[in-house]
Amino acid sequence: MSSEDTSTPSTPGTAGAAPEASDSPFRDERTARDEAPQFVLPLVVRIERAAPPARTDALETAARAVLVMLADERSLGDGEWAAVMRDWQDARIRKVVRRARGAEWRRAETLDGITVTGRGGAEVRVFPPVPLDGWPKDLAKLQVSGTDLDDPEPPPAADPAAPVLWLNPDLGMTAGKAMAQAGHGAQLAWWELSDAQRKEWREAGFPLSVRVADPARWEPLTRAGLPVVRDAGFTEIAPGSCTVVTEGAREGGLLSELGRH
Repeated sequence: MSSEDTSTPSTPGTAGAAPEASDSPFRDERTARDEAPQFVLPLVVRIERAAPPARTDALETAARAVLVMLADERSLGDGEWAAVMRDWQDARIRKVVRRARGAEWRRAETLDGITVTGRGGAEVRVFPPVPLDGWPKDLAKLQVSGTDLDDPEPPPAADPAAPVLWLNPDLGMTAGKAMAQAGHGAQLAWWELSDAQRKEWREAGFPLSVRVADPARWEPLTRAGLPVVRDAGFTEIAPGSCTVVTEGAREGGLLSELGRH
């Protein structure tokens, strides 16, 4: 099963501006953005046979990896990745999660990118966007399937002082699919914030939680005016499915006003 996820992006040329309501960054309808050159943000999760990461740690690490890429100085202004980051965000937003182990992982680490390590030791390397049909050889041959991961123990309650990416409890997504969706949710949060809020979040190390929502709370979350990811439906789930709702801190902590300004 593929872990490719697609959405539409922010306003053209403003790789950080929140989109207008009529140009939602996550929708399944065909738009003019489908006519633009298409790019993919590659993420590679390290999954060693003897010591695979916990699922929740991998999801949170993937979300942080997307934020680290968006905030990196090479992605901004005249940075070396800035042009391709703008091109990526001016077309459909695509993220593809692949897995690597051993020598595959070591080769991936030699390619231009950033490795992010989770609190539980999960490792995800994020790379600048590549053309949809122009993957580097060492990434193209990595497997998309086989990203099924488990939590050895139930994850603790989400930190009420940091944003939470709530996953749809009714969708059975592979870990790779959920990692890409969590990345989408984190990106939506980033687009919502002011420069000062982004700086605060970045300097704090991008604290966040990824949790499966309580079924009774899911529908109210989707109607609360918060950032919502709706899948394009290319893989695993039906087009238009709501996969992630991004909620700011609930106790006056970091980004407590997210989605409510």
